[in-house]
Amino acid sequence: MPGAGASGRAEVRSAREPRRGGEGGPGSGTAVITRTRVQTKKPDMYRVLLLNDDYTPMEFVVTVLKKYFHKDGDAATRIMLHVHQNGVGECGVYTYEVAETKVTQVMDYARKHQHPLQCIMEKK
Repeated sequence: MPGAGASGRAEVRSAREPRRGGEGGPGSGTAVITRTRVQTKKPDMYRVLLLNDDYTPMEFVVTVLKKYFHKDGDAATRIMLHVHQNGVGECGVYTYEVAETKVTQVMDYARKHQHPLQCIMEKK
């Protein structure tokens, strides 16, 4: 009986156990198992900015900040004054899709109310 030991029973080896006595080439009974780790990448973030103009009323800007960026009255007023004094102010930081949606909503709302308010996004 081929592969039988001295006792007459067949030898059983696991696939990971190296064969004894000889060749180490292909089919030597060894196996290499590799694991690939999947790494998730955090999404890029984008700042949504309001730009100052000389025509949009301050109250309208405060309304926009409350309605689309969920700011309370004090935070909305603070951001509006920052935009007025510095020419630009950050409304929030979001993923690309959310930032893009907010910019579109603000621009549409401003146009609907006939204000030239500009809202943009930039990569953080």
